[in-house]
Amino acid sequence: MLSASSPVAEHFDLVIRGARIVTGEGTFAGAVGVRGSKIAAVGDLPGATADEVVEAGGLHLLPGFIDTQVHFREPGMEHKEDLESGSRAALFGGVTTYFEMPNTNPTTTTLDRLQDKLDRAAGRSWVHYAFFFGAASDNLETLREAEQLPGTPGIKMFVGSSTGSLLVENEDDVRKVLQNGGRPMSIHSEQEARLRERKNALATGAHVREHPNIRDAEAARLSTELLIQLCEETGRPIHILHISTAEELPMLAEAKRRGLPVTCEVTPQHLWFEASRYEDLGTRLQMNPPVRSEAHRAAIQAAMEAGLFDVFGSDHAPHTQEEKAKAYPDSPSGMPGVQTILPVLLTLVQREWLSLEKLVRMGCERPAELFGIRGKGRITPGYDADLVLLDPHAPFLVEPEWLQSKCGWSPYEGETLFGQPQMIWVAGRLALESGTLVGSPSGQVVEFDWKS
Repeated sequence: MLSASSPVAEHFDLVIRGARIVTGEGTFAGAVGVRGSKIAAVGDLPGATADEVVEAGGLHLLPGFIDTQVHFREPGMEHKEDLESGSRAALFGGVTTYFEMPNTNPTTTTLDRLQDKLDRAAGRSWVHYAFFFGAASDNLETLREAEQLPGTPGIKMFVGSSTGSLLVENEDDVRKVLQNGGRPMSIHSEQEARLRERKNALATGAHVREHPNIRDAEAARLSTELLIQLCEETGRPIHILHISTAEELPMLAEAKRRGLPVTCEVTPQHLWFEASRYEDLGTRLQMNPPVRSEAHRAAIQAAMEAGLFDVFGSDHAPHTQEEKAKAYPDSPSGMPGVQTILPVLLTLVQREWLSLEKLVRMGCERPAELFGIRGKGRITPGYDADLVLLDPHAPFLVEPEWLQSKCGWSPYEGETLFGQPQMIWVAGRLALESGTLVGSPSGQVVEFDWKS
């Protein structure tokens, strides 16, 4: 019989023992107990019992990665990607939550179209999902209502054209978009007038190496400068995506120093690649805004190390190999990346450009804070049990057989990366083990705690 002081062993549905648990503040040895879809306990958990026990053997346990910029092409372009294949690629790479962009066909610019995407994802998405609502010059009056709808992280605005038809280029319209709502506005920042002018001057038969000259650093600088001014004028938080130039960095740093509500994203592509790679990768390296010179890449790396960027985003933007084989500039911009974002960043950890703790801070915790995601991004009791078990020091070769995207290719093919996920749980359910899917798609719509 137990005495009054005898501890009662806790029972869980799942216990993961002997893991190196990574948080934004540090890494420590311990165990995680899960009940249902939630983390119930973190620590030594002596005497705990469970329906299932996983012995981690010193592998690292991370919160599921949150990718706040993907293009899964459904509806309208399912030959490139769809919500099932894109979310499967996310899962294989350790991404357990994604925000999908509105430049599909049709664009996600009405309440019905947002609901259509949510309906399509239900029962088909392997990981958790939310869908941006697109700003357009003809839906300004709906944006304040739209950003509060269930299933959306807010509004996405293109002030420079990219894939699809969404574009808000007039300064007055940009101002009106910012005035209609209060959640952080995610923005593709390139000045459309300059892009159009330089594209019109493009010589016939130009090589894709000209892409960063056509969509030049000045187009990004001019746009970001204006957006920071309008942020100060309107008070609207802005989140500038895929920063690609050295020129934008001091402006962003100064805006933050002054306390303006400005945040920014960096992609692995802009940290990893530089312009000499157009010679071997050709149009596979073509994206908007472009991969630029080594000077820009080095400046972005230094800014990341200095803490300028808030989050990572993959800007997963797949096109088929046949589409990418078209001659520039008829070749489409964009490359797949949701499956490789975490391994690429873990490879940067190996290169000592990044710490594991900072990776978790920028890839899990900060996205949840920035967008008000409920219950995700941390290995903490009460949070969702979205968990990734891996060895960050284990190398693997990126081969076509591993890739899950419908497009069937990656700019990282043939590269040695690190940290291929070994086991992944989505809301407490094992979804991937040793590169094999387990069960059926169980992703759920993301819930938000955000009030404008």
